[in-house]
Amino acid sequence: MGNILFLSGVMLTIGLKSSLQFFMKRTNFKGTISFGVGFFFVVIGWPILGMILESYGFVVLFSGFWPTLAVFVQKIPVLGWVFQQPYIRSVCLLSNPQY
Repeated sequence: MGNILFLSGVMLTIGLKSSLQFFMKRTNFKGTISFGVGFFFVVIGWPILGMILESYGFVVLFSGFWPTLAVFVQKIPVLGWVFQQPYIRSVCLLSNPQY
């Protein structure tokens, strides 16, 4: 059910046409296939393998958004201070000098 809500949320947020273009991009095929196969495994009753594949697909699909998320997290008042500490930045890979 969560998978269906995730996909419908993406479609409602950016629209049907943009969603299809996003998932069908050549650079996103690996993530789309992984997410779809994971969903299939969850449906047929192999939830552990399915969730692993879906997680991998999610990370691959949205890997372009991680730098934007890092900048957003660093601007949150208390949480941003924590994520700007040198050890946390090195662990979370938020130390990209361009941000």
